[in-house]
Order: sequence, then structure tokens, then C-alpha cells
Amino acid sequence: MHVPDFHVRMAQTPDDLRAAQRLRFDVFVRELGGTGPSVDHTAGLERDDLDAYCDHLLLVDRTHDAVVGVYRLMGPEQARRAGRHYCAGEYDLGPLLSSDRRLLELGRSCVHRDYRGGMAMHHLWSALARYVAEHKIDVLFGVASFRGTDVQALAAPLSLLHQRHLAPPELRVRALESAFQDMNLIDPDQLDRKAAMVQIPSLIKAYLRLGGYVGEGAYVDHEFNTTDVCLIMDTARLSQRQARIYGHLAT
Repeated sequence: MHVPDFHVRMAQTPDDLRAAQRLRFDVFVRELGGTGPSVDHTAGLERDDLDAYCDHLLLVDRTHDAVVGVYRLMGPEQARRAGRHYCAGEYDLGPLLSSDRRLLELGRSCVHRDYRGGMAMHHLWSALARYVAEHKIDVLFGVASFRGTDVQALAAPLSLLHQRHLAPPELRVRALESAFQDMNLIDPDQLDRKAAMVQIPSLIKAYLRLGGYVGEGAYVDHEFNTTDVCLIMDTARLSQRQARIYGHLAT
């Protein structure tokens, strides 16, 4: 049986970045059916213009010398250089940008299918926690996706997120009006919360367990074949117990 030998590090070279983009292509394009103008189908790379401005956290299985997990990180200085956040294409980030707090945008998070359900995400979260502490980050945010664009099929989990996990007003971003999708689709009295939670992807559930919130409204991304929500996490509000489990994010 293959026992992974995990190591987490930042991308340092063009080859490192291409390894991250190849994994993203495998997950977002081959597996989930996404596409877009910057996807290089010939080379098998999922990339965009923001990659050059971001830090890329790599989870490496040293037994195969393979990148098996990635996180793209954009701090405030990087966002100023880039001139925008990725999420700004889907959400009005006004409440966050006017909060005078240090923001970290998380994006393009994925793990190779063979490594899901084990310790891979724990290693990525622990490394992310160290990054948050080193860069004195106050608020984490980023879009997270449900597979598919059939909103009615996702009515239960979207309703649960809206009713139970909506961000406080001072942090509540809102999906752009041009693509705003109401998430409050099922009356609370009619919602099977247990069944709805089963439909929520594990990454989103992990954020919720840490005290994360969602913005108002979903964004249907037809190019990537996803329905997106914006996750927001105030690092000051994290539960100490849960923070220890996920790598001491609150310390």
C-alpha cells in the first residue's frame, strides 16, 4: 500500500508553477469539465494572468516527487500589484476592501483525486495557518464551488448556507447583480438540513467548522461548470479547539 510522504512548500520556479497548473487542469478541466479562455488544452495547464502575482502553496508527495495539492494565495500587497482580486469578477468586495483589515484571497484549491479523504488537506491547512500567522492576516476569503450549474439541484445546500452561515453585514460581500443567484430557495420549515449538509463539498464544510461564513448570493460560472459561493473567515473569531485541529490557525 502506498503511504504518502507529504511535504508542503511554496512554488519557487516556473516548473513548480507549471506543476500546480497541471494539477489544476486535471481537477478543474478534466475532472469537473471546466474551461475558459486561458486554459491551455494542448499543454494541459489551467492558468490565468493572476498566477504571476500570487504565492502558490504546493503539497508534494515525496515518494513520487509529485505535486498532489495546491492553494493559490494573494495577499494585500500582491493584490495591489495585480490591480484586482479574482473574486471581484464574481462578487462586490466592497465590505472587505473598506474594512481596513489585512486580507488574504484563497483560490484554485484542489487535491488530486487519489489523495482526498486522508491527511492531504490537513497538511495544506497547517501550512496555510503558518502563512496566515507570518503575514498577520485578519480575514481569509475566496470562492468555493459546487459542481454543476443546475441551481435547483443545489437548492437545499445553498439554502442552508444562506440561512445558517451568512456573513455578518460588515463582511458580507454580495454576488454581482449581473449574475446574482438567490441562495434562499427553500423555506426553513421545509429544509432537510441533514440532507442539505451532505451535499456541501468537504472543503466548504471545513471552512464552516472553523467558523467561516458565506457572502450573499451565489454565482453560476458556466465556463467552469460550477456554482460558486464566497467564503469568508475572520481569523479572530476562530474557535480555539477547531483551530488546533486545523493547524493552530488562530494563534
